[in-house]
Amino acid sequence: MDKGKIAYIFPGQGAQYVGMAKELCVNFKSADNVFEKANKVLGFDLKSLCFEGPIKELTKSAVCQPAILTHSIASWEVLKNDFSQLNINPCACAGLSLGEYSALVACGAINFEDALRLVHKRGTFMDEASNVNPGTMSCILGLDLDKARELAKLTGVEIANLNCPGQIVAAGTKESISKLNEMAQQAKAKRVIPLDVSGPFHSSLMNSAAEKLKVFLEDVQVNKPVIPFIPNVTGEFLTNEFMIKELLTKQVSHTTYWQKSVGTLMEQGITDYFEFGPGRILRGLLGRIDRGLKVVNLGESENFLKLKEDCRGII
Repeated sequence: MDKGKIAYIFPGQGAQYVGMAKELCVNFKSADNVFEKANKVLGFDLKSLCFEGPIKELTKSAVCQPAILTHSIASWEVLKNDFSQLNINPCACAGLSLGEYSALVACGAINFEDALRLVHKRGTFMDEASNVNPGTMSCILGLDLDKARELAKLTGVEIANLNCPGQIVAAGTKESISKLNEMAQQAKAKRVIPLDVSGPFHSSLMNSAAEKLKVFLEDVQVNKPVIPFIPNVTGEFLTNEFMIKELLTKQVSHTTYWQKSVGTLMEQGITDYFEFGPGRILRGLLGRIDRGLKVVNLGESENFLKLKEDCRGII
């Protein structure tokens, strides 16, 4: 692989934790500026919720979605502003579900303020849809995809996420997911993990949220990405920027193809990735997709302190 052939990747909902970005903002003014801007745009103290919690409030979709976006962009700004001498230039950007909005900011398609308003509304709309159509999600490990699709059809659930080999995430009503879990165990799935989520995301039960988001997107300025971008619902490089709004709308209530997205990046010879924001979720998924992929995590100040060491052989 040529040096410098790097992709920027951004995590989705579920990566949040109390204390996220606190040390980053203490040590880097560029990160703190992003959080201050977020507070002004949103009209509430997102920064305090990220730093101090409580976790119950931080976990709400309308809060955690802007929180993860803000942390991700704050980390990205630190790399741009405080480590510009490294001259790191990505070949592509992608994000998992919510992370797509961070990726769109990084590739120049949407400005941060608009993305922030969008994900706050997105989270609110998803919470509202969950209240009207209560449901949940489950992660099935070690089950053939064709068999999972067969069980989904039998139980009435929908395949929500295909994130990595051997992992299938389904969404549906609590009753249908319970049936799926039972049938998956009978079908010799290695493990069935009920997910602690507030709704049946990436399924048709989110249709009302998608329709509301579509209306809100109408007034948002979307530009042509200056860095190639891969949307979740296709898993392939975007060829027309005029599709971005449609794809963001569709993503709320349709399957996301993260494994396919990473495969598309690998086809371009990209084996080195920078994961911006909280946690190391994407690092884990990429390790299951291909153990040869290298991921540099950039979410906390300690990551940046050892950045040059982690980048050895990449830049």
